[in-house]
Amino acid sequence: MLVEKCEVTSIYCDLSLLTMSLKDKVALVTGAAQGLGRGFAEILLKNGAKVAFLDLNETLGKDLQDQFNEIYGSDRTQFYPGDVASHQQFKDVFQKVLHKFGRIDIVCNNAGILNEKDWEKTVSINLSGVVRGTYLALDHMKKQRGGQGGVIVNVASLAGLILLPGGPVYTATKHGVVGFSRALAVTSEVVDAGVRINTLCPEFVRTSLLDSFKSEEKAGPFTSLQAVAQSLLDKFSIIEVEEVAKAFLLLVQDESLNGAVLTVGRDGAALMSFPTELQRTPVAL
Repeated sequence: MLVEKCEVTSIYCDLSLLTMSLKDKVALVTGAAQGLGRGFAEILLKNGAKVAFLDLNETLGKDLQDQFNEIYGSDRTQFYPGDVASHQQFKDVFQKVLHKFGRIDIVCNNAGILNEKDWEKTVSINLSGVVRGTYLALDHMKKQRGGQGGVIVNVASLAGLILLPGGPVYTATKHGVVGFSRALAVTSEVVDAGVRINTLCPEFVRTSLLDSFKSEEKAGPFTSLQAVAQSLLDKFSIIEVEEVAKAFLLLVQDESLNGAVLTVGRDGAALMSFPTELQRTPVAL
């Protein structure tokens, strides 16, 4: 398997050495009413950006809007309800962000679920939603359309690099996010679109997504998600949102990173390196 040939290179997130200032930059973060998305939105705000955030959960979204307004001001934050699985809703949110803030510099496609039973919904949100959000972002950012460039960070998972037993559909979507983002990043560089595209692959994070492992209603046809989760937790442990947010900030600010795949775990952050040639083992036919 190719993933077994991947290697990691440890890095240190010294943000003082990075070059992209976030002051007055405009970011759109999906799935941002709670968990990782909320962490990403907040670290962007703390570093001077204006942030629009999208989520299906209107109650949590509006509550977070009130909190952000109190801390950062209503001129720097805005919540938009919407579904990344709907092209029209997602497109409308982009238009609303442009109307309010006048530009979009950063897009984080973070929305995701774990539901092996309703696998079509999982694919629609985890993979199709990322593709949709990336293409909508490119429509507004790339130089070929008169854009000013920018950066897109697509959130995958450790399951985008290794296998999640009991979660084959989730694994497929996250592998898809990694492959899609890497391929498009090279394309963007070749055509000089001015847009960097990076991927974030955290281990288990202390968010509500972990509760999906406890729901047998979301399990696939063979395995208990809870049993699988426990075996993996014993190996990888749980990390905090704040740790992943710092790694996310690195992918946004370090202008030397395009096509990067950054893992975050209990041992810190590390960049993945991938084989340039297929590793083949001959077999007798």
